[in-house]
Amino acid sequence: MPSLERARRATFIDFIWRVVLRLGYRCALVWWHLRRPPHEGALVAIYVGQALLLVKASYRAEWNFPGGSLQPGETPDAAARREMEEEIGLSSHALRPAGSVCGSWEGRRDRVHFFELHLDRMPELRLDNREIVAAHLASPEELHGIALTGAVVAYLGGNLGC
Repeated sequence: MPSLERARRATFIDFIWRVVLRLGYRCALVWWHLRRPPHEGALVAIYVGQALLLVKASYRAEWNFPGGSLQPGETPDAAARREMEEEIGLSSHALRPAGSVCGSWEGRRDRVHFFELHLDRMPELRLDNREIVAAHLASPEELHGIALTGAVVAYLGGNLGC
């Protein structure tokens, strides 16, 4: 499968960022397991035909949808748009709300808002090569063999609602 992103060479600075992100994530996991903090996030399921776009974070083993945490005072829709722009360089697309799911993942009590974006063709992606290091367009059949985050598994299983 051809690369889904515009080629960009990894630099030493990218490497340092990935190390910092991995260490920070591991520290956060310990903190979350000790404190069990509430968390709210937004993820975007991007469909290209029947296939789903998955992204790989440098600090996590599982694949995820583009997205992340809501900032204080930010709406889920605004967070989804901001994260989509930051992580893969997509903006100016109409997102459709697709529901929310609540669960306990990575030691946090999580509420995740899902949005969907349906595209006719694969857009040009811009990965930062620091936080997001890979993107993959997965067919419905492939999804069963890919390690996915708990929130994505809940979305794909139709287990929406809090």
